[in-house]
Amino acid sequence: MDYTEVFTELDDTYLPQMAELYRSAFRGEPWNDDWSDDAQLTEYMKEISHSYNSLNFGLIANGRLIALSVGMVRHWWEGTNYNIEELCVAPDMQHQGVGGRFMGMIEAEVKKRGLAGIFLQTDSDKPAYRFYRKNGFNELDAYVSLYRKV
Repeated sequence: MDYTEVFTELDDTYLPQMAELYRSAFRGEPWNDDWSDDAQLTEYMKEISHSYNSLNFGLIANGRLIALSVGMVRHWWEGTNYNIEELCVAPDMQHQGVGGRFMGMIEAEVKKRGLAGIFLQTDSDKPAYRFYRKNGFNELDAYVSLYRKV
C-alpha cells in the first residue's frame, strides 16, 4: 500500500462520491446492475444513507472514496447491531486487501460504540458471500429472505 487510508464516518457531503462508487462497483460482473439513471441512483443512496439511526462509513485514499458501508444501528432483543445495507470497494482496489482492512475498521468502530454485532445479507452465489465468510461472518440457518413480485 503506497497511499494513506483514512477511515471516516460519511455525511451528506460524500453523497455524490458514494453514488459514483456504488455505481462503479455494481455495474460490472457478476451483478450487472444498471444504475444509468442518475436521479434513481441518487434517491437510492439518500434512502439507504438517511434512515433512522443511519451509520455510514468510508475509506478514503489520497482524497478518493475507495470503500463504503451504508447502514444503520438497529435495536434487537439480542442486542444492538450495525446492519449493513450496502458495502462495496472500488473495482480497481479490489483483491488488494482493502475490503478486509475496511471490514476490520468497521468492526473496531462497532465495538468502540458498544454494539453487539454486524448484520448483513448477500447472495450466496456472488463473490461477496465468500468475502464475508472469509472475514468471519456466519450464516444464520434459521433466517430466510422472502420476496414476492407483484
